[in-house]
Amino acid sequence: MRTRRLLTSIILMIFVLMACASALFVVILFGSGKKVVAEASKNHIVYGLTLMPSGFDPHVNSSSELGIVLRSVYDTLLYRDPQTKAFVPGLAEKWSISDDGLTYTFNLRAGVKFQDGTPFDAKAVAVNLDRITNPATKSQKALFLLGPYDHYTIVDPMTIQIVLKQPYAPLLDGLSQVYTGIASPNALQSYDLARYQFHQVGTGPFSMVDYIPGDHLTIRRNPDYKWGPPFYNPPTANSVDEIEFRFFTDPATRATALESDAAQIMGELSPTDATLFTGNSNVRLYPQPIPGAPLQFLFNVSSEPTDQLQVRQALIQAINRSGIVDAVFQQFSPVAYGPLSAVSPYYDPEVTKLYPYSSTAALDQLHGLGFVQSKENPILHKGTQQTLQNLRLVMVVPPWGFAPQVAQKLQIQWKQLGADVVIKEVPSFTDLVAALKDKDNDYNLIVYNDFGLDPSFLNGMFGKQAFNNWTHFESDDLDNWLTSATASQSEDERKTYYMQVQKLIMDQALIVPIRDYVNLNGARANVNGLSFDAYGWFPLLPNLTLGDTPKTATPTS
Repeated sequence: MRTRRLLTSIILMIFVLMACASALFVVILFGSGKKVVAEASKNHIVYGLTLMPSGFDPHVNSSSELGIVLRSVYDTLLYRDPQTKAFVPGLAEKWSISDDGLTYTFNLRAGVKFQDGTPFDAKAVAVNLDRITNPATKSQKALFLLGPYDHYTIVDPMTIQIVLKQPYAPLLDGLSQVYTGIASPNALQSYDLARYQFHQVGTGPFSMVDYIPGDHLTIRRNPDYKWGPPFYNPPTANSVDEIEFRFFTDPATRATALESDAAQIMGELSPTDATLFTGNSNVRLYPQPIPGAPLQFLFNVSSEPTDQLQVRQALIQAINRSGIVDAVFQQFSPVAYGPLSAVSPYYDPEVTKLYPYSSTAALDQLHGLGFVQSKENPILHKGTQQTLQNLRLVMVVPPWGFAPQVAQKLQIQWKQLGADVVIKEVPSFTDLVAALKDKDNDYNLIVYNDFGLDPSFLNGMFGKQAFNNWTHFESDDLDNWLTSATASQSEDERKTYYMQVQKLIMDQALIVPIRDYVNLNGARANVNGLSFDAYGWFPLLPNLTLGDTPKTATPTS
């Protein structure tokens, strides 16, 4: 009897152990019942990216596309308010600048943790600065955002100083951008430079789940996040919890994906697609103005005939820019009038009065320079048969930003004026730079645009020694103003310098401004809260919610 009871107990124990093992197996394989429910209830959306960047590491790479994703994976020391553009606290609660403009002291926020549990402190900031400035990183943008960086000093566990070699007012702006986002020191140590982009860890409101190049990248809401800037909304039951980014590099596929609900958000729609969506109740448009340099053609002042100021001025005046913008961008973009877009800080509205369209006045000016036409030679020309100079223009045009379509419109208008216009198309940025290095220097105009809130990017376009000084124009005044504008901590002084810069650039007719950049975003009607940060490109993903009708978002007009 005792043996039978013992045997029964053993059998019962075996069944209990088997049941526990089965339950454990289910938990291990599928997670707890609570977790399964949570996973199933996630508000998941697909966000369409329009470019497959060469890399997704913000310290290494420079594309705007990577920022669309990673702006929400990383926090930065500071942020810029999307509406006022003022600096607001991020991972730094407060900051101060020494009187000489060389030392920036940052008091860091306590209680912040990286998504892998690593505590955030001054040493973490130091590790990131070391990584960005390490030549082996080959940083394409983050390093340049630090300006004349020299070194850092850790004052205490929650205070760090950045010391510069010379004053540089744009530093705070650089530290507000995703490219200087603060990564987990443990994650950086665990993965080499090539592999880290697949295992990125920040302190932001979303964590990186996976990244399959050419296919997708997924991020998921960070449940521990509670230190965001004031323009991040707290999560609700309707908040988007998981975002899967997929690549739609072919422009023809973007509208189709959005209309079929294969993607719930899509950027960089064509003006034609945007026009079609204006009458579609299932899709809402969010045109987003982008601060920075407009789409423009830079004149090469070292090549005939654009080496003559009056020729450049006449060519600008001969252009019906409103007609070009209406035809190509279908009124979704405003006409550009200067080297800064109208939504950029320090923009000078006086530039709108310059170079009013008049083909008659342009032709009169060219005639005054000796250019004539004849039955034998309908192209504007001057000189004798031995010294004949045709008004011939070579434009170097890349494929992005609707530059080819704009170039064709310019070609038509300048040919009507009497110019011989050749369009030289290049397939990539590498080829664009190669065309610039042609030993014959055989170009008169080249397409350029750039993005950013701080106009310091103008230093890289028009400074004497600037890498991107594709105009080949040199001016001591312009150089001094650009240098002084980046050195001064006074907003009034910086504004004065940049006003002078804009006036000189247009007085010297160094550019043909075409249109201020507007990113045409579309979203399904049940996606609410779509808005963008101060730089225009990067969505505030923590504010996205899903519902039956729009509640929190008003499309930008």
